[in-house]
Amino acid sequence: MRRVFFLGIMALVAGMMFAVATLILSHPVRSNAVGRATVVTVASDAPVAAAFLAPVATATPTLEPTATPVPPTDTPIPPTATPTPAAPTKTGSAPPPNVQALSIAVIDEGSGALLYGRDPHRHLAPASVTKIYTALVALKYGDLNQQIHVQFDQSQLYDSTLMGLKEGDTFTLEDLLYGLMLPSGNDAALAIANAVGGNEGHFVEMMNAEAEDLGLHDSHFVNPHGLDAPGHYTSAYDLAMAARYGMTHYAEFRKLASAVSHDVHGSRSFTVHNLNRFLWSYPGADGVKIGYTDNAGKTIVASATRDGHRVYVVLMHCGDIVNDSVPLFNWVFANFTWPANAPLAAGVTPTPAPGDR
Repeated sequence: MRRVFFLGIMALVAGMMFAVATLILSHPVRSNAVGRATVVTVASDAPVAAAFLAPVATATPTLEPTATPVPPTDTPIPPTATPTPAAPTKTGSAPPPNVQALSIAVIDEGSGALLYGRDPHRHLAPASVTKIYTALVALKYGDLNQQIHVQFDQSQLYDSTLMGLKEGDTFTLEDLLYGLMLPSGNDAALAIANAVGGNEGHFVEMMNAEAEDLGLHDSHFVNPHGLDAPGHYTSAYDLAMAARYGMTHYAEFRKLASAVSHDVHGSRSFTVHNLNRFLWSYPGADGVKIGYTDNAGKTIVASATRDGHRVYVVLMHCGDIVNDSVPLFNWVFANFTWPANAPLAAGVTPTPAPGDR
């Protein structure tokens, strides 16, 4: 009995040893040699290996957030362009008169149209019509009631037209402007430049900036009075447009341009008189300025109003300021017709219709 039991135990142990040996021999990893590094061979099975590999992050495209449209509360209204006033139409057949001048510009005030020109953008010495720009800058930056203690360099005034200022005089800017425009006082020009600009040089810079602001590119100034100097020039066209700007933007400029005389009252009182004889030589004449130097010859910026419409005639280096201006005004008023909706000249009061009286 014991023998049978022992034999059974031995058979069971032998079976277990056989099973263990079979398992070891069938394993894919086994030792190649004693004392050598273990070499591991991995069966290639891509589908299975892929299941255990860490997943590779795939870049997901980032979508831009879509703005949610907001319904407009009001429909924007595009700005309405300001229509340019219609220019007068030439309805007459007469040619422009042949007058003496190196450069001519004839401008309609309402539309700014050049009705006639002869070399209107030619750069020429302007003489005292320079003072149109001097007045524009003074009106823009100065105070008419400002009391000005007169200061100027007497040495600059050789062979000059003068208001009659003396060092130490005190006048308002308004009085000095009348002294500038009527008797064409170079002393008034210097006094204004020093008071409004701080000094003459800075004031001249302001004059050039004003021309630039007005889009007038034919002009460059080196002094406020217009005496001949290198680099001091303008054109008939620029002068006409500067005068037009002054007449349409400043009531005081219209008064300065048309006054025949003016009484000044300051530290002294006296009367200044206008040298522009065109003002009392032509019906409807209302401006603007004359000048003369050896280099510039005779120059005039003239304006006249008829039937509510103002025209500017500028002559540079002309023969006679009146006899050369008048034929051009007569030609314009006889040969051009203004449209019914053309604006009236600045400062002109509309005539009421018979039913409105």
